[in-house]
Amino acid sequence: MAAQEQRVTAPVAAVVREPGAERAHQKYLRLVDDCKKLPPTPTAVVHPCDQSSLQGAVDAARMGLIAPILVGPRTRIEEVARQNRIDISGLSIVDAPFSHASAEKAVDLVREGKAEALMKGSLHTDELMGAIVRRESGLRTARRVSHCFVMDVPSYAEPLIVTDAAVNIAPTLDEKVDIIQNAIDLAHALQFPEVRVAILSAMETVNPKVPSTVEAGALCKMADRGQITGAILDGPLALDNAISLESVKIKKIESPVAGRANVLVVPDLEAGNMLAKSLSFLAGADAAGIVLGARVPIILTSRADSVLTRLASCAVAVLVANARREASTKAVA
Repeated sequence: MAAQEQRVTAPVAAVVREPGAERAHQKYLRLVDDCKKLPPTPTAVVHPCDQSSLQGAVDAARMGLIAPILVGPRTRIEEVARQNRIDISGLSIVDAPFSHASAEKAVDLVREGKAEALMKGSLHTDELMGAIVRRESGLRTARRVSHCFVMDVPSYAEPLIVTDAAVNIAPTLDEKVDIIQNAIDLAHALQFPEVRVAILSAMETVNPKVPSTVEAGALCKMADRGQITGAILDGPLALDNAISLESVKIKKIESPVAGRANVLVVPDLEAGNMLAKSLSFLAGADAAGIVLGARVPIILTSRADSVLTRLASCAVAVLVANARREASTKAVA
């Protein structure tokens, strides 16, 4: 009930920035708006023991995106709130003595049906992911866990999903199938009208000397055979071929994906990390992060994230959780 009350009393100014910001970040603002008709998603916030992670959870609650359950050392959380004048009255706190225990208790909340999403606080990502992927007590599914950035690039007409830039270091062909399917399912949860997946390499032709081009060709054929569903795939494509219609025209590429991709699948984590950071620091893009493939979506935020990026990450998780709820309801019916 506390989260519902905060939803009503939240100041609209919470996501308003400098003049023109609404235009510059309209894709993210649209994501947040899409969540307004949905109830807040019960979310275990894991070890929110610094100002940015605790403030991010409270801001998302005030916007009506999540109903946070703060998991961590109670006295430390309360001290951070007091020092930074963050109002956590009415929010649930599940006491845990240290970061590893916070991760384990948060996972337990999901397994008990009390939380439908996880949100990373001030613990290391490896600590959180270790609890999530533990075989007996974690949140594994048949899918490989993978990370997606949902990027708002000011110069690009659509949101861009970039995967995987944070979890899988050098994924195998089998693992890339799950990485792609996770991204496609995310795109559907975000209500992309059409999902167009570009499998990136350094060139747009298959070259046996470049393994990523061979894998890209195999993945596209797997999609043709129904082993990957819900999207149009093409690859290999170089980055310019994937997002620039002018480049496609010059190179005379015939493809429904080339030049207009909205999902970019990178060969490995290094390429993905450099691509995402290049878009952020050179093109002024914002990057909302989420981990998929577990029982619930996992919100990964950085201390450097803007308020709007944090809210967008929560909004992405809310839409994913809602899509899973709807799918579960249909399956039961």
